[in-house]
Amino acid sequence: MNPILFQPELYGLFMSGVFLSLSLVRPNPKRDFFTALALSAVGILVCLAGLRLEGGLFYGTYRVDLFSQVFKTLLFMGLFLVICICSELKGISERLHSEFYLLLSVCTLAMMMLVSSVHLLTIYMALELSSYSLYILVFLRKREDYGIDAGIKYFLIGAAASAVMLFGFALLYGATRAAYVGEMLQVLPGLLDRPLVIIGLFLTLSGFLFKLAVFPFHFWAPDVYEGAPNQVTAYIASASKVGAIAILIRMVSLTGGDSEFLAHALVALAIITMTVGNLAAIVQKDLKRLLAYSSVAQAGYILIGILSMNAAGYTGAIFYALALLLMKFTAFLVVVKVAYDGKNISVDQLAGLHRRSPLLAMALMLSLFGLAGIPPTIGFTGKLLLFTAAMKQGYFTLVLIAMINVVISLYYYLLVIKAAYLTAPVGEQPDLEITPPMKLLTGTLVTVMVVVGIYPTWFLDLAAAAARMLVL
Repeated sequence: MNPILFQPELYGLFMSGVFLSLSLVRPNPKRDFFTALALSAVGILVCLAGLRLEGGLFYGTYRVDLFSQVFKTLLFMGLFLVICICSELKGISERLHSEFYLLLSVCTLAMMMLVSSVHLLTIYMALELSSYSLYILVFLRKREDYGIDAGIKYFLIGAAASAVMLFGFALLYGATRAAYVGEMLQVLPGLLDRPLVIIGLFLTLSGFLFKLAVFPFHFWAPDVYEGAPNQVTAYIASASKVGAIAILIRMVSLTGGDSEFLAHALVALAIITMTVGNLAAIVQKDLKRLLAYSSVAQAGYILIGILSMNAAGYTGAIFYALALLLMKFTAFLVVVKVAYDGKNISVDQLAGLHRRSPLLAMALMLSLFGLAGIPPTIGFTGKLLLFTAAMKQGYFTLVLIAMINVVISLYYYLLVIKAAYLTAPVGEQPDLEITPPMKLLTGTLVTVMVVVGIYPTWFLDLAAAAARMLVL
């Protein structure tokens, strides 16, 4: 066993240990914030240093390759970005700040383990560890009627999805006599004509579809987004989606692209998920609930790339994971700054945002344009890759329906932008005070969303190399 292969996870464990220790001493919010900021920034460098590592650990139950390392870097990047907006955690009691950073670190560690797990038991354990960390994070909101209600719903639906997934694992193991993903990969394509195997694979994917908020496992999303602290919602909407995309891609790649039934099932899920998410978002007044249904619709777009079951589709899904991370985080950065008291905000409360903070208004506009797939944003490039991969596989009707959904999504995204730029606020509203570091972060996000959208070559090549690891 080479411990160097495990260096991102070891660093994540070290970071969790630091906050476990800090939770045992007197609370100090500023100390906790700057410690978390520094440790998460170093974590990105650790992941980048191990980007080209390859090998196996723990008797083959853990695979380190370019695919897993790319997603680990994205996960730590997501953690760093979320911590950047935690300088004022108004929605969480000061005495719980250390525990908040501890749970964020543990959840990130669990998802890093998830993307490298290639054994059924390690996949299940990593998924449960990340899920339970998120359940507790949702409970941390000061207003107990919000946090407890959302946390209970999240826990109950998540437990049900985990039970279904575990039953799927049992069916797959019974059919293939293999618990290792690699061994299953060799046996599974020849058994896809058996209903038991198809059912087992679909039930297995249910646990990951829950994490991604795919229909019919999406019911938790609007309530949890609304009830969780704003920073926790930002983490769920951005970083946690990255881990879900990674493991879903890896599990679908098990079929080797030979499962017509699974492809048809994913096509149906993609269509329903996109349509339900976009139509439900139209009537939302609470901004976080609107972004929740937007996340549901985005999950449908992700499925378009995954169901292509080839290198081009997986490349598009990996690229779109980065796009979602940046776009969703930027949108929630604006939510956190506008709702400086930690409360929820409605779309109407964005009125006059372009006067209160032109930079935040522009960031919100670009993030929503990216989510809608408007050029030249990174969201447009990501959708283009997903739709192109599906077209090459003959899914013309699916892409046409996706384009109709894109037009539908434009309606409610433009309603938000209209509120920020064209609606006059009721009464006088003070300017939003944005610190120089926050201005730098916001400006960087805006620049990256545009520049990577126009010049995606570097990350696109990296995503293509990572995708090839799954189809060798």
